[in-house]
This record gives sequence, structure tokens and C-alpha cells, in this order.
Amino acid sequence: MKQYLEFLNHILNNGQRKDDRTNTGIISTFGYQMRFNLEEGFPLLTTKRVHFKSVVHELLWFIKGDTNIKYLVDNDVRIWNEWPYRNFTKSSDYNGETQEQFVELIKTDLDFAKKHGNLGPVYGKQWRDFNGFDQLTNIIEEIKNNPSSRRLIINSWNPPQIKDMALPPCHMMFQFYVFDDKLSLQMYQRSADAFLGVPFNIASYALLLALVAKVTGLTAHEFVHTVGDAHIYIN
Repeated sequence: MKQYLEFLNHILNNGQRKDDRTNTGIISTFGYQMRFNLEEGFPLLTTKRVHFKSVVHELLWFIKGDTNIKYLVDNDVRIWNEWPYRNFTKSSDYNGETQEQFVELIKTDLDFAKKHGNLGPVYGKQWRDFNGFDQLTNIIEEIKNNPSSRRLIINSWNPPQIKDMALPPCHMMFQFYVFDDKLSLQMYQRSADAFLGVPFNIASYALLLALVAKVTGLTAHEFVHTVGDAHIYIN
């Protein structure tokens, strides 16, 4: 994927050293865009392994409107475990369990999972119940019935609820575009871990584009990935 390698080179050649939330230190640039034509193939990185099973299950989890990690851990997806475990260690129920033991309890104890597995109103909640509004169902109907609309937007950034989320949305909004029976999607990502997260994000939104194109009877065309703070961790 030439576009991705050019993206990394851009950060390394033009980035600034900055402090960050994790106190690790980053090389950061602001404002970058990549384009991937799905008619030429699916944009799955080959120079770095992307765990595609996790891409699929996380996306299905979003689509379902789920915000509890139980579905993910039941399907061996571990990418969200850190945040509910951290909250669990601060609770009165914590008795020194390791993260691995915590995950096993999520898998085997439904009451425990309901109490300690929730991430708050993260992506799935916003896609399917944004202050009572189902954005995903609405967008599919709009694409079918009003494809020329410039309002085909889903927003995950819900300011009053940010404080209740385990992690504020990084890929925070996306917009669909229809022309000549072809469907494109542009996603805006406010914060992008270029090495660890971006290959996963590219695959996830390309898959979302393919799925929405399928259910609306269109051809999946172009995924446009627009990034705000693009960074590489110094470590």
C-alpha cells in the first residue's frame, strides 16, 4: 500500500516532537489525506500484519450498537480490554485479578460482564442511538431514497457524553457520497496512531463502505481517509 508508506514518510520527514496524553512522546503532523479505490482491490496492509478477524468483529460490534466488551472477548478480540479492566481495578470488586483473569470473568460470568464490561456511550451507541436517533438506519434509507444528499453523515462525537466514554472517538465522523451508482465514504480521524491504529482503521472503514454499498445496491468505490493529528510514538 503505497499511500500508507507515503503517509509514514510524511510524518517522519515533516513531523514535530510533541508530548502526549500517555507521556511517551510522539512525532506529529496535522492534516493528511489518503484515498483508496475499492474497485482496484481491498486496502488491507501487507507490510504489517492486520488482524482482520478483529476488524470484522469490532465493526459488527459497532453496527449492533453494542458497547460492552463481552461480544468482543467471546470472539477473541482484545483491543478494548484495557479500559474496562482499568476501571475494574478501581472498583470495590477488585481482588488483585490480572487482566487475563478479568477477561475470563467477562466470558464466563454474565452478571460480571454487565457490571464491568461496559465502555460507556462509545461508537456503537452513537451510531445507533445518538440522543435517541439511529444514525446508521437513517443513512441507509437516505442513500437509497436521496442519494444526492450532502447530509449523508454519521457523527460519533457527542460532546455531553464524552466524559462518560472509556475513550473519546478517534475516528469521529464519516460521510457518504453517491455518483453514477457508486458509493464513496470519507472518514475524519481526529487522532491517528499511524503505526498501530491506521492500518486497522483503513480496513475497518473500507469494509463498512463495502457493506453499506451491498445493502444499498451500489458499487463500493473510494474510501477517503482524512486525518487531523497523525503521529508516530517515539518508542
